[in-house]
Amino acid sequence: MRKPDRGVPGIGRRVALGLFGAIALAGAGGRALGYVAAPGPPARRPALTWSNALVAENAQPGSDAWRVGADGTVGVNDIARQIQGYASATSVSPGEDIAFHVSVATAPGFTVDVYRVGHYGGAGARKMTSSPVLPGTPQPVPRPDRDGLIACRWPVSWTLTVPADWRSGIYLAVFTTTAGNRGFTTFVVRELDRDADILAIVPVTTYQAYNVWPMDKTTGKSLYRGYTPTGVLTGLEQRAHRVSFDRPYARSGLPILFGLDTAFARWAEGEGHDITYATGIDLDEGRVDPQRYSAIVFPGHDEYWTTTMRERAEAAHRQGTHQAYLAANSIYWHIRLDPSTVDGRPRRVVTCYKERDVPDPNPGRGGPTVRWRSLGDGHRHAEQGFLGVQYNGIPTKAVPLIVRESRHWFWQGTGVKDGDAVPGLVDGEADGFNPEMPSPKKAERTLLSASPYTDSLGRGRLVQNTSLLTGRDQTVIFVAGTYNWSTALGQSGRTGDVVRTATRNLFGRMLTPRE
Repeated sequence: MRKPDRGVPGIGRRVALGLFGAIALAGAGGRALGYVAAPGPPARRPALTWSNALVAENAQPGSDAWRVGADGTVGVNDIARQIQGYASATSVSPGEDIAFHVSVATAPGFTVDVYRVGHYGGAGARKMTSSPVLPGTPQPVPRPDRDGLIACRWPVSWTLTVPADWRSGIYLAVFTTTAGNRGFTTFVVRELDRDADILAIVPVTTYQAYNVWPMDKTTGKSLYRGYTPTGVLTGLEQRAHRVSFDRPYARSGLPILFGLDTAFARWAEGEGHDITYATGIDLDEGRVDPQRYSAIVFPGHDEYWTTTMRERAEAAHRQGTHQAYLAANSIYWHIRLDPSTVDGRPRRVVTCYKERDVPDPNPGRGGPTVRWRSLGDGHRHAEQGFLGVQYNGIPTKAVPLIVRESRHWFWQGTGVKDGDAVPGLVDGEADGFNPEMPSPKKAERTLLSASPYTDSLGRGRLVQNTSLLTGRDQTVIFVAGTYNWSTALGQSGRTGDVVRTATRNLFGRMLTPRE
């Protein structure tokens, strides 16, 4: 693990207010946004960096034996379906049960190994427990229902009671047949009774939205795509309107863009930060109280949000909880979480009808499941109205992030100057400032980058912006505006060095004690 780093030195409240205002107003995107007097933020204790439960956890021996290829294992696919499985819950607390539903094609038996993702001296994970050898049997692939929903009714293969001493984190269930085939599923262990400096939210609703299981040229569907009768994976005409957690993730079983979240977890725990983990479903359900944390971090691609998720994030911001969105295209689609069609368990189905084909037949209190920016009149629910920037395109290839406001505290120690290019940092999707969309009130916006790129969907030449909002109470919302920020935290070379230093500055500021 990295040696302790004190980050940005603490500064007095009065000085900080003046400094933040002067810096933010200097940016072209940093005009004043209608400040009004607001009550001060709640007091925050000094951060427990390098003095918390995860430091001891990461001192345990790590292992990368979970990977495909270790011990001669080979991967799986959605046609042969050598071994695949799903979990009964997206998150679980110590002392609770989580069940695994597993299908095995031909091998006589299999095991389930459970790993916790973290730093662990650079190994990246720790083996926590293993099942005995279990009998494996093949299970059917259900046909999609009229909404395109695919929900499995596979029996429970193995149940784990999460030990009381397991730390909160991102966990992998590793399914391995006796013949050496290996697949995965993932879940989160939460610690609801432990305060921490940082709450990290894992974007499971977005994981499921992109899940095309099974990719068998016939059956699979996501909220984006499905198969034509000739076996072509295509777009909206064949997609699902509802997707279920009662099924495996496609291919290996690791969700699309799962690596963004694990890259952050490994880096942040290596920095000694005091973190607890939960999912967007926990945020929706009210299991976690965002006000108990100095900062909430959304490390991955967090595109699909319920009304309640957004209400709780906005309330936390008003009450002084910092937020960092380390990817792009956050809070884009408005969704509902519906009960399982298998057994009625709550929040097992992600519903999103979108806008261009079938209208939502059952809008809830938040309105139809369309883009947030399409809800209400005058784009009043556009994500930029809360975050300061919003999704604007998909780069055709990775391009450099072009630095702005290099004298801002965010860039301190990175060595960058205005106009400098940080190689390959803007990719996947991009956010930018749109002057025609609503802007946050009671905050000042600083655009920390202005990176030109060509949009892959034919929208021409666009500009990516990394953004920082600063409130009068010093509460910040940071938006990286690119997929590559979290992954750069673990990279060598100039890009990794710049991103790590800037992120340390951000975390140092978010974790500065408040009187």
